[in-house]
Amino acid sequence: MFGQSTYARINEPLNAAFVRRSPLVAVHRGTGLGSIAENTGPAVAAALAQGADMVEIDVIESTDGDFFLFHDGYEAMHFGIAENIRTLSTDRILELGYKWCSHPGEPLRVAKLEDVLRAHPKTLFNVDRSWGSWPRLLPYLDLLPEPGRLLFKSPVEAELLDLLAAHPVKYPYAPIVRSHQEVLQVLATEGINTVGMELIAPGPEHEFVEPGYIRWLHGQGLFALLNAINLSNRVPLFAGFDDETSVLGAPDEGWGKLIGLGADVIQTDWPGLLVPYRDRRQAESARNAGEMAIR
Repeated sequence: MFGQSTYARINEPLNAAFVRRSPLVAVHRGTGLGSIAENTGPAVAAALAQGADMVEIDVIESTDGDFFLFHDGYEAMHFGIAENIRTLSTDRILELGYKWCSHPGEPLRVAKLEDVLRAHPKTLFNVDRSWGSWPRLLPYLDLLPEPGRLLFKSPVEAELLDLLAAHPVKYPYAPIVRSHQEVLQVLATEGINTVGMELIAPGPEHEFVEPGYIRWLHGQGLFALLNAINLSNRVPLFAGFDDETSVLGAPDEGWGKLIGLGADVIQTDWPGLLVPYRDRRQAESARNAGEMAIR
């Protein structure tokens, strides 16, 4: 079981998923391929259709205080506009249509957060880029069912940790950490339902890549979320054991390295390939264990 026993009940959906499968496959922004746009209802459905155990979403707030799925900074690519979506009113956001998606008769609109959550009432979501709106977002989400299926992340900042500690509903939390010192800072903050850590390691020499570090996290009751995604800035998120290495080269040198280190969650843009790879490895391990037992 991950997390403190105090918060066992709210963490039930997450821990139940770990009982079913490991590592969990978390899909970055849902699956946005072909005419399906990332961070939309169809992207969530497409990720689940490919076996996703969790879906990562980016959440923004309009100037009117309404919440939508979108990663700001991509407005020009998706909508052909120069404005940052966070500076727009709700009415203006609802007018936007994804310009490169083919939907005859009705453009694909920006997804409302509540609509996506209610359409997928049992899905685990990893909620990213929302921390600037937490004073308003968290009370809003308190009104929706099953808060334990929402896993929040943020950079490690004292103000954000204090916000989580003060909030009465203890949402599962897995901060984005870049050093052991940040891990210790989070663990020293009381009143937070910390269940895991999203580990960022720019190179293979980083302390998070050392053998035994993830075992140490497990000893603290925490899971390790490792990123295989490749971002446009080309900065490695976990030692270069990434999607491109796995898809264009050999999965054993990418996803296999993450699994070998003990990853509990792997975030990817390629669930249709990672899920069967994970399942094959598990089947092989079970078969080898059975053969050893017979001997």
